[in-house]
Amino acid sequence: MTGIPLIRAHGADIPQIGLGTWQLQGAVMEGAVAAALEAGCRHFDTAPRYENEADLGIALRKAGAVRGEIFLTTKVWWTDLAPADLIRSAERSVETLGMGPVDLLLVHWPNPAVPLEGTMEALAKAQEMGLTRHVGVSNFGAERLRKAAAACPVPLAVNQCEYHPQLDQSALIAACRELGIAFEAYAPLGSGNLLADPVLAEIAERMGRSPAQVLLRWHLQQGVIAIPRSSNPGRVAQNFAVGDFELPEADMAALHALATPEGRHFNPDWVENWD
Repeated sequence: MTGIPLIRAHGADIPQIGLGTWQLQGAVMEGAVAAALEAGCRHFDTAPRYENEADLGIALRKAGAVRGEIFLTTKVWWTDLAPADLIRSAERSVETLGMGPVDLLLVHWPNPAVPLEGTMEALAKAQEMGLTRHVGVSNFGAERLRKAAAACPVPLAVNQCEYHPQLDQSALIAACRELGIAFEAYAPLGSGNLLADPVLAEIAERMGRSPAQVLLRWHLQQGVIAIPRSSNPGRVAQNFAVGDFELPEADMAALHALATPEGRHFNPDWVENWD
């Protein structure tokens, strides 16, 4: 079994490191998934927008994944948040993945043009219909997250957002904890932009670890879930070998100090504000 700890949120037990699959398809997906499972990964993240749900399902089955032992997440794109569209999206994802109900269904991005109450009610209906075991959101700032939690008839388990040392998310993480919602980081390695940073390089050399391992350990020690993506099987395996060392507080602080006002890498046109 994996040595990766679990984060519990409103009944969901979520492995603290998972495999992000954005841009992974076909044989590349199969190689990454096989390496991840071999390394102890039990958490896999996809979305209709990635156009690879079918690829992930095929890769998991080829690698012999046992459905009851993995945690599978998919999402609903921001243009599909009207209630009937959300249900159709969830049904299509479950069918495309071919792995039965997902463990977590997320609203991928908020859509200010669609009433939040209807979206949250549909998300709860998807859970009631047995399409997903748990529900949550992604890219929700603190104010919108509080409104979503209040509007949703069932508890939100996760808020998945960009997070890495260049982007200060301390206020949002605090809001999640106040609501009992797990905070999950996508782009936890800063989309690769951080890996050559001299502060990180010094810590990694001193600890005898790769820069990516140091960054993932930084997330783990904050109680944050992280879903790094890699197409390289060797790096995929390395990303799960982070349970046997600990970063000193001084190193944690040095990485936090890398945050800048320009640290956000994902800021699409349809986002009106980040609260």
